Amino acid sequence: MDRRGFLRGAGGLALGAALAGCGPARATGGPVTVEIWHGQTDTGKKVLDALVADFHRTHPGIRIDLGGGVLADAMLQKITAALASGSFPDIAYVFGSDLASVARSPSVVDVTGLVDAGPGFWAPAREAVTVNGRVRAVPALLDSLAVVCNKELFANAGLPLPAAGWTWADFVGTARKLTDAGSGTFGTAWPATGDEDTVWRLWPMIWDLGGDVIGAGGRGIGFADQGVRVLEVVRDLAAAHAVYLDPKTGSEQMYQAFEAGHIGMVATGPWQLPDITDAGIDYAVVPLPSFSGRPVTISGPDTWTLFDNGEERVAAAQTFLSWLADPAQDVRWDDGAGSLPLSRRTQQLPAWQEKTAETPGLPVFVDALENARVRPVHPAYPQVSQALGTAIVAVLLGRATPADALRDCAAAANAALIIPR
Repeated sequence: MDRRGFLRGAGGLALGAALAGCGPARATGGPVTVEIWHGQTDTGKKVLDALVADFHRTHPGIRIDLGGGVLADAMLQKITAALASGSFPDIAYVFGSDLASVARSPSVVDVTGLVDAGPGFWAPAREAVTVNGRVRAVPALLDSLAVVCNKELFANAGLPLPAAGWTWADFVGTARKLTDAGSGTFGTAWPATGDEDTVWRLWPMIWDLGGDVIGAGGRGIGFADQGVRVLEVVRDLAAAHAVYLDPKTGSEQMYQAFEAGHIGMVATGPWQLPDITDAGIDYAVVPLPSFSGRPVTISGPDTWTLFDNGEERVAAAQTFLSWLADPAQDVRWDDGAGSLPLSRRTQQLPAWQEKTAETPGLPVFVDALENARVRPVHPAYPQVSQALGTAIVAVLLGRATPADALRDCAAAANAALIIPR
């Protein structure tokens, strides 16, 4: 999840004050309407609604329309169709992994200047919105991946909580010991839909082994060797019957099972902590395991992508996103929607420090940003992800060996990568 900001230094603050009190207005005196497809549900939508209400009070020349659109998981298809028809919103919430595909459209606004004026965003956030050296979106949400453990289940199994520096072999062994068929308890869980939710948990493992998503030259995958070893971890979890497989998009059942006390540990992001807390689970957060002992994780920044519906609406949309990315608003979004702060400036605010003090494990996710990497902003990434997702599910279900699954993955992914784009 990632958002990006603006306004650095005294000059930036003066500009921010000017933007806060005005903004584009129609020549007729009526407000400019900015249509946003936000993709949020529940808590995220509630926080966004409140922020928009505050924006309206200070920007009478702009009206934000949060109607329309679809859930974020289906945004790529919705936006692709909208661009083809020529009728699209001013702003859409686009996953970072989908940005390269969307950014090929000439209707996507270059926001390099807007983001360059930001408060100093975490490196993964900036990297995730940059396509071929141009900033094509404003960061919307920032996360990292760590392991959340159910402390009660660990205690019942007589196991100590994992510590930083643990290995993937430790993870498999711990999952096996936490599993209890009699009580319907699994050591861990994994999405089994084959989509990006299934895939992104594997990239830190591949990076740790020295691989990459796309190889040098961009004509083939960069994990032909490392992928087999990673899939062997997946195989070992499945062979031990220590992994709950969620067949539902969005991992809803997996998280429900964890929050009901039936899963010992799950690799997830900070967005899940509010629900885990509400469920009354006594939990701890620990860094991801590794093969090498070197800390590495993945950040999955999402974006606010702007589309050109004319100069007036573009200016209004930029004013809103500048306001939204400011630490004063960012900290409210982070607190309510489960995001990490987009910049150190937000992290240093008293409100975020209070949030950190009252939320066990949250600092682990923030600290992980120092060693986080992001998926490549490449137009063929969705095809690479789909190929790896198919391989993961095949191994989880025992339908293919790691070597065979990776061979099929490489064939499909490499075919996508050699297509000129």
